[in-house]
Amino acid sequence: MSLSPHQVRGGLWRLTADADLRSRNTFAVAARAPWLVEVRDSGALGEVLALPELQGGAPLVLGGGSNLLLAGNPETAVLALDTHRIDIIEDDGAMAIIRVDAGVEWHALVLWTLRQGLMGLENLALIPGTAGAAPIQNIGAYGTEVGEFVRAVETWDRTAGAMTRLDRESCAFAYRDSLFKRMPDRYIVTAVEFALPRARALKLDYAGIPEELQAMNIASPTFRDVAEAVIRIRSRKLPNPAVIGNAGSFFKNPIVPAALADELQQRHPGLPLFRGDATDNRKISAAWMIENCGWKGYREGDAGVAASHALVLVNHGAATGQELLALARRIARSVQDRFGVAIEPEPKIIGANWQ
Repeated sequence: MSLSPHQVRGGLWRLTADADLRSRNTFAVAARAPWLVEVRDSGALGEVLALPELQGGAPLVLGGGSNLLLAGNPETAVLALDTHRIDIIEDDGAMAIIRVDAGVEWHALVLWTLRQGLMGLENLALIPGTAGAAPIQNIGAYGTEVGEFVRAVETWDRTAGAMTRLDRESCAFAYRDSLFKRMPDRYIVTAVEFALPRARALKLDYAGIPEELQAMNIASPTFRDVAEAVIRIRSRKLPNPAVIGNAGSFFKNPIVPAALADELQQRHPGLPLFRGDATDNRKISAAWMIENCGWKGYREGDAGVAASHALVLVNHGAATGQELLALARRIARSVQDRFGVAIEPEPKIIGANWQ
């Protein structure tokens, strides 16, 4: 039920009771929130967060719902930022600073930067979700992480009760991690500033991109060519959430000491290793381990693993969040038993603990 009396100041926000969240999570699992508040102007967050319906716990902030597993109903209200502005705030011809509202769809932003002749985000094409979620997870793909291009993140700081702007260093970016992920009840990301160059060396050394460019008969690629190669690879490997429910890669690639990685590779020839976040560690392919445990294409009821990519859990129709979580736990246990390596989920789990 939409409560029109709560549509205030020209409809800057809207409050809905007993809200259906199936269309607000890309797994398309059934869940309901006691309240859903859609905010069309981040300047109204102060009054929104003071509403009596939002008391009793920090609201769950939803972007595109693409990095989320609803294993139960949220106990608190859900807040969604319905903001969509993109502005170039500085441009000296070599580098542009753009400010992007949290509600802007991520892939649409990547395409927009390509049209503006701005580089940096091309390897991150076709990642589902919103711009506001990107720094929280420090999204990454094909050798690029978004934190590299973030100049600042604008947030509503619940502790201060005011808007706060954090520079890149203050965001504490790490592999699929950030200050915002570690302190989810404090910060609501409202906008992100990116520093994007008009010329830079392309990142072409990640497995799959050179081969795709060769298949495209491109010997001297531009950044637009790289984006197209990434789009083609992801479209082929990752199922479309609009067709089958999923949240993209469900598990993070574990980072282990280099000595252990080398030992694992000796025992399991073919295990892909990648650069870690330091010289003395390595990132191990979770997809390879999961596939070699026999999970790729597995299905039990409507909960399953994509046939095209072992990292992707899928909802074939009526799977519950609990069923998907149970499957994810079984996969993680099998990897631990066979390889002695713990794998952890990328998505935020609501309504249950991972372990």
